[in-house]
Amino acid sequence: MTTHTDGDDDTALTRIDVRVEGSAQGYVAGRDQYITQQALAPLTAVRTLPRDVAAFTGRQAEMDQILAVAQPSRVVAIHTIDGMPGIGKTALAVHAARRLADRYPDGQMFLRLNAHTPGQNPADPADALAALLLSLGIDPRSIPDGLEARAGLWRDRLTGRRMLLVLDDAAEHAQVEPLLPGAEGCLVLVTSRHRLTALDGAVPLPLDILPSTDAALLFTRLAHRTPTTAADTDAVAQIVELSGYLPLAIALLAGRFADHPRWNLAEYAEEFASTQDRLDELAAGGRAVAAAFDMSYRALPAQRQCLFRRLGLHPGSDIEAYATAALAGIPLPEARRELETLYINHLIDSPAPGRYRLHDLLRAYARSLAEHDPADDCDASTRRLLDYYQHTTEAADRHLAEAPRTATSVASPSPAAAPGMANHEQAVAWMRTERANLIACIHQAIATARHPYAIYLTAALAAFLRQQGHWEDAVSLHRAAATSARLTGDRLGEAGTLAELGWVRYLTGDFLASARLTWQALELYRALDNRLGEANTLRELGWVRYLTADYPEAARLTWQALELYRALDNRLGEAYTLRGLGWVRYSTGDYLAAADLTRQALDISRSLGNRLSEAHALRELGRVRYATGDYTASADLARRALELYRALGSRLSEAYSLWDLGRVQAVTGNFPAAAGLTLQALDIFRALSNRHGEAYALRELGRVRYATGDYTASANLLQKSLILFQELRDIQGQVEVLNSTGALLTASVGPGEALSAYQQALHLARRIHSPLDEARALEGTARCHARTGDHPAALADLRQAVGIYQRISAAEAPAVSEYLTHLQSQQGADVQDSTDR
Repeated sequence: MTTHTDGDDDTALTRIDVRVEGSAQGYVAGRDQYITQQALAPLTAVRTLPRDVAAFTGRQAEMDQILAVAQPSRVVAIHTIDGMPGIGKTALAVHAARRLADRYPDGQMFLRLNAHTPGQNPADPADALAALLLSLGIDPRSIPDGLEARAGLWRDRLTGRRMLLVLDDAAEHAQVEPLLPGAEGCLVLVTSRHRLTALDGAVPLPLDILPSTDAALLFTRLAHRTPTTAADTDAVAQIVELSGYLPLAIALLAGRFADHPRWNLAEYAEEFASTQDRLDELAAGGRAVAAAFDMSYRALPAQRQCLFRRLGLHPGSDIEAYATAALAGIPLPEARRELETLYINHLIDSPAPGRYRLHDLLRAYARSLAEHDPADDCDASTRRLLDYYQHTTEAADRHLAEAPRTATSVASPSPAAAPGMANHEQAVAWMRTERANLIACIHQAIATARHPYAIYLTAALAAFLRQQGHWEDAVSLHRAAATSARLTGDRLGEAGTLAELGWVRYLTGDFLASARLTWQALELYRALDNRLGEANTLRELGWVRYLTADYPEAARLTWQALELYRALDNRLGEAYTLRGLGWVRYSTGDYLAAADLTRQALDISRSLGNRLSEAHALRELGRVRYATGDYTASADLARRALELYRALGSRLSEAYSLWDLGRVQAVTGNFPAAAGLTLQALDIFRALSNRHGEAYALRELGRVRYATGDYTASANLLQKSLILFQELRDIQGQVEVLNSTGALLTASVGPGEALSAYQQALHLARRIHSPLDEARALEGTARCHARTGDHPAALADLRQAVGIYQRISAAEAPAVSEYLTHLQSQQGADVQDSTDR
């Protein structure tokens, strides 16, 4: 047994947040580098067990049972630890997991399923799987939709691993079943207030109250008072008996007693015995728990009692000192001292340094006490808390900005104290920690008709949710915020929420919905004469049109946005829009215009001191130089971008720059260097679980292996790349692989099979209106026809290819024109020879 009782009946513990949600369906690979470069790379977190407690007491039989089962096995070992609230289920699971950690070297993960968390529904298994997959480092865009698909990916990623999983506070077997690993040698510990008899293969481990001797030992350890007389021993026995031998009640009583070294054990026991309302069936199924709560609460000074009641008003799962200071209206140092005092008295837990959380029963108890406070006082506390979160979230959001903001928010007073947000990394870290609290506050604002907070707290959180892959959360919140805006007649707020919702719909691959929502936002901005909002939505509409290969419309909309940004003298918007126009020109083969537009974006980025935007512009300019055959300049630009990305700690962009450099080395014949650079990029892509980058790196490696004559390895790499691009629905990526496959088949098998690959590439290239890919496919089909003796077909395809190459000033134009001349002269010679005969 521990000093703390955790999980659904225990202190709040470090956990994986099951509200994390990602959808792989919206990841439009091949068009999404612009977006993915803005997002922070996913992190791996496979050792998330909460800290153990030194005063763990008793439960030896239960520990022995768990340790005995946790042996190498060809099946997944499952223990279900069930019992009443406060019995110590989570404490036992964590203690056992800590003891067993070295047997499961591939990770020990803790996941709270929230069956009994106030204000939250039990975790949906699909959401829980998303959280687990994200913790393995999988990119949000790679997580499939649907419970079955996620469960399959989870089991696949655990194959060959020895991992320990603690599933805390489960509701029922149906919630747990999809989360179970399929790999041999894994261990799962499940805690629940219910007996999970339907969980197939699980070994049940019900927990009862502590034996009297263990209960007494637990009390004396936590009270730091060893009985010295028979009277003391009898007093301890009386206290733990009146506590019902329930660990949570014992811990609270012992903590309070430890805080008063002059108290007498016998007097303390007598006071507890005389307490009225000692039992409280509703709170804990045992009346002793409420008595322990009440005694601990009444022992607090009045100001600390008030703070405890205010903590019950917080809608989230945990809290830190800044939010506590705002909620209670006290200075930050005082908030820190008071929180630590409550922690020492076991009225709150500290799951991580600086974070505090009420146990669910204590939270309900605190809320019930707050119901007797004046309504105005409680309302003022809640508003101070919302003001604090609004102010701090907006401060963090300023570091995450991808484009100019349409500035609107509630007129929130600045809090007396708020954490510093010096850079992007600090902002993201704060958002990650507070995300669940912020979402809980938004839901509370909606439920209590505090609509401005619902609208603008959602707006401040939008970029983070978008960049981190929490797209389903974003959709839900933006919908609710739009409803709040309509209810209050806030048309500007409605326009902002519609625009953000349209952007998220783009990320999830629903381009039609994205365009519709963004048009609605555009109409609202125009009606309000909000020119910055109009410019932002025009730029976003242009991007959607670009992704659907409607290049003329994309260019028209983006030019309109550019004109507005320039009229507003908004340099950041101008830089982003110029780069977007550069993408359009590049995709239509107008490389001169693409280079000019990107250089303009580069100049503006430098003038603004925006190093990330500068790096993007350098890299994109390098792509243009590569397409036009200026490989020296392309390599130089890629290296300069790479240096900036590394200085900024942007791992994903670093990988793409390494890939760029590898391409240049390959095209100039330095195949060993090309392979080395591409393998470095591949390692980073895989470490970040970025399947889009992995697909491109595999394709490039396949081309290098083909160039060095290793056809078997090349075919295997290209096939893996093609499968990834197909899964990601990246048509351009598929075209590039098919063209590369055609070249490989021409050299290894012959023109017959190669022709089929080129024809598939040609069909897809024309479908997406990609002139460079179309020309390469036509060149490939022409070479196949030439090798099979069909010179008329070869000449027809080659003339089309040369025409496209010359029109877009492609690097291939001179060599293919020379080949066309050769083929024409060869056909003329054949005709003359036939005539002579």
